Amino acid sequence: MSTTLPAQAELLSVPSNKPVAQTMDALQAAVETAGAKVFARVDHAGGAANVGAELADAELLIFGNPKIGTPAMQADIKAGLFLPLKVLAYEDASGAVFLTYEDPAQMFAELDIAEDADFVATMRGALSKLTAAAAQ
Repeated sequence: MSTTLPAQAELLSVPSNKPVAQTMDALQAAVETAGAKVFARVDHAGGAANVGAELADAELLIFGNPKIGTPAMQADIKAGLFLPLKVLAYEDASGAVFLTYEDPAQMFAELDIAEDADFVATMRGALSKLTAAAAQ
């Protein structure tokens, strides 16, 4: 179930019943199974710990599929500022875990890309399916 966050309508969040690391492991597995490439996995909390700071568990997965992303960049090369796709898994102040990502239509809103472009729908569908699978 995706819900729009009230403060930032372009962000979509999916609750997870698993800890951040397990949620991110499941997301990475779903991404790889879907045939996309994982470019990086960033442990924000680990980075904070490296400088003696505390941060709630938070990891970012950066991934993509050139078959989907290339058409976006062909429509407007500046789409490369937003690609590859990113999903953040984090624990909020109450201890709840979420996967959050930016709606591709909103992500490309200021570019020369139609909101109803096929690749936008494909990205939306992929992000929804991948995050739902990871959150189970």
